[in-house]
Amino acid sequence: MNKFYIITNSEKDKELKVTGQIAEYLRKNGCICHVQQEQKKKGDSYHYTNPDLIPEDTECIIVLGGDGTMLQGARDVVHKNIPLFGINLGTLGFLAEVDRQSVYPALHKLIEGDYEVEERMMLKGTVYRGEKILGEDIALNDIVIGREGHLRVVSFKNYVNGEYLNSYNADGIIISTPTGSTGYSLSAGGPVVSPGASMMIMTPIAPHTMNTRSIIFPAEDVITVEIGRGRHQDSEKGVASFDGDAVVPMVTGDKIVIQKASVKTKILKLNHLSFVEVLRQKMQNS
Repeated sequence: MNKFYIITNSEKDKELKVTGQIAEYLRKNGCICHVQQEQKKKGDSYHYTNPDLIPEDTECIIVLGGDGTMLQGARDVVHKNIPLFGINLGTLGFLAEVDRQSVYPALHKLIEGDYEVEERMMLKGTVYRGEKILGEDIALNDIVIGREGHLRVVSFKNYVNGEYLNSYNADGIIISTPTGSTGYSLSAGGPVVSPGASMMIMTPIAPHTMNTRSIIFPAEDVITVEIGRGRHQDSEKGVASFDGDAVVPMVTGDKIVIQKASVKTKILKLNHLSFVEVLRQKMQNS
């Protein structure tokens, strides 16, 4: 492997010092390395990284920042079908597993081809008002349907494969991938799922009932969540959020249809830390 593209979170590497050091190391070792020149939201085709600027023969996209930067990069470049490699500039992450101290040994392994490629399931969500599509996007971690505005309970009606499942009076609902099971879903009481699995996890946020739990569904299922009426039968406002970033406003009667995306995120792993080891360290530090 010798053709790289670097995406950097400029907030964590403000002077691009680490970025420059990595690019210099790669070039000194006979590699081609392009560096992303900007990281700003633009238009509807991408959020932070313009995939059209990535050379077609790129073999690896190095993402500098943390898990959040990895999520942003994954959503923007997934259709390029290029594996991502995360370097964490903050605390230990589940996606960006390599820290500053391990950068150069990790780069050496990449150049030598000493790695494995993991494929991670993604979700696609489409928001409808009647038959009209209000918006759609993909997510690597989760799609969250929540209230907008005042702190009040919202009613959510849930369907699986077109069949009514249940209703929640809650602050929101998280539909998560296995990758996202260690994120917002976990903090809301959801289970931890190995990232290599293929399934969807439905977890309510602060439900107003004593017996509500997360539910796990096969990846092939289709989940529909409808915004219900408010406590006084008035119209409620909600929002669908994709990986905590892109949002689509919703109101009572709107539905979001969530299913397994046709694309997957590819992540390069060096196997020096297993998912179990990262999870153990996270649990010790919590």
